[in-house]
Amino acid sequence: MNQLCSVLAIQFPIIQGGMGNISNPKLAAAVSNAGGLGTIGCGTMTPEEVEERIVATKQLTQKPFALNVPINVNPYTKELLQLAITHKVPVVSLSAGNPTLFIEKLHAHNIQVIAVVASVKHAIKAEQGGADVIVAEGYEAAGINSNLELTTFTLIPQVVDAISVPVVAAGGVGDGRGLAAALMLGADGVQMGTRFIATQEMPVHTTYKQRLLDATDVETVILGRSVGQVRRVLSSAYASSLLADEAKGMTLSDYQERTSEIFHVKGAIEGNEQSGFMNSGQIAGMIQDLPTVATLLKTMMDDAQQCINRTLLNNFKGLVRGVQS
Repeated sequence: MNQLCSVLAIQFPIIQGGMGNISNPKLAAAVSNAGGLGTIGCGTMTPEEVEERIVATKQLTQKPFALNVPINVNPYTKELLQLAITHKVPVVSLSAGNPTLFIEKLHAHNIQVIAVVASVKHAIKAEQGGADVIVAEGYEAAGINSNLELTTFTLIPQVVDAISVPVVAAGGVGDGRGLAAALMLGADGVQMGTRFIATQEMPVHTTYKQRLLDATDVETVILGRSVGQVRRVLSSAYASSLLADEAKGMTLSDYQERTSEIFHVKGAIEGNEQSGFMNSGQIAGMIQDLPTVATLLKTMMDDAQQCINRTLLNNFKGLVRGVQS
């Protein structure tokens, strides 16, 4: 059995990313019910808001799901982790901070811990701290990102070589080919965010989904380089105004205020591209349809298997014969 699936008690090695304040029980439950690991992202929400989503998710699925806690983003980290314990959430994903401070307590309550990292150094520290799974996220990913700018294709094999726990590839994955590539690089599975936005179960504004369907390969932009806190979003009037203000000189506090989850919700949920932004990874240019989550996961698994079989049976053998001759 796939090591990741065994650790997390899931059928398919596919995890849904947290997605901040636009995270939704309907999507998380759909992913879990389809065989993956759905996730409720805490973003900047209060414990009361998060608890409502946990309860709603438990009503929609009996399968394992995760709670993503962005440590340095949400001021209620300890309270949120206590919610996971109280509601017996089987998996907690820790990102945007040092996960090792909380792993022991979660393990004491039989909760599996995923640590999201963006470098080999952080992956090693997370494993040493007891993380059960490492999500290594490349710079292609949506939303808040690492300013190290390591790409998935280079990051994953280095992390795989450095640690022994299951590694999950995130950033730039949106179909079966991406899953197959991640497995070939040594990962045990993938985590996706943007691709799950473009599904029937995700209750975001139709404008957001249409933007993903219409996106080209160069549809995303990076905000925040000037202040050292980068974020990848879809190009838009709001994103352009932020970039213009960055070029003139923007303080970190101003940038943080204008990229807060308030404006994320305005763009993603309200569809207002003049007053808010829509997170998106670079895989936006690959998205061509709005399937159900179940169809997406099944198609990905089937396509990944076909890619691997075709490569091993045809391309690779042909290359080997060419070398031998």
